Amino acid sequence: MPVLVRPIADDLQSSPTMENLPENSTSSEETLPPVDKTVKPKPGLRLELRGSGNYYKGILHIGSTFIPISDDILEELQTKTALSPDGFFRLFVEKVGYSSYLTEQIHQEVKNAGNLNAQMSAIQQILRQGLPS
Repeated sequence: MPVLVRPIADDLQSSPTMENLPENSTSSEETLPPVDKTVKPKPGLRLELRGSGNYYKGILHIGSTFIPISDDILEELQTKTALSPDGFFRLFVEKVGYSSYLTEQIHQEVKNAGNLNAQMSAIQQILRQGLPS
């Protein structure tokens, strides 16, 4: 069966150019506003518990910053989940905020997000559920 081959030049001559596009077609003159593709972190503190096989089983999310939490600190925090949210927050900052900068960041993030009780209650609940296996 013979194969028909058309030269590339024929395709170029038959394809529309900017000058001969219909008036209702889209051209490069019309620009759309740029799309913001940045991921905006949720405000507040979030605790991520990871299963065994990970070097750190706990990761604290402070905005877009990730802070690893050692296993011994996680275990201690798990034993203190019965504290009030305020009391737990003081202990949490003492254990997790190992530098003055980090302590300031934790306080600022809680302030920005508001509702300390809701944030600490959520972290306490995650710790009560235990580490995934």
